[in-house]
Amino acid sequence: MAGLQIHQEELSGRVTLRLEGTLDWRTAAQLRHSLEELGSREVVLDFTHLREFKDTAVGVLTGELTARKVQLRGLAGHHERMFRYFGVSTGASPRAYYTPEELLA
Repeated sequence: MAGLQIHQEELSGRVTLRLEGTLDWRTAAQLRHSLEELGSREVVLDFTHLREFKDTAVGVLTGELTARKVQLRGLAGHHERMFRYFGVSTGASPRAYYTPEELLA
């Protein structure tokens, strides 16, 4: 069974958690626990290197993400929307469902 590796880096008081592997409801609980241990520190979650990101992980993480200031990086459009549906700001400005370039393609 594939798991999740959480690589923690600290720079100028900000903690970056770089995620690798699979993020599902089980590994999201592991990530939520890691976030709780960081307390009120400023955190960046980097999803760039995930191999797989299951939608069920979003529901597990939203409570912890709405309770603190977290910057989300490397999300695909689908997961950005999922987090926004749950009230988590992704920092990205919402875009139209289709862009003009996609309509003309």
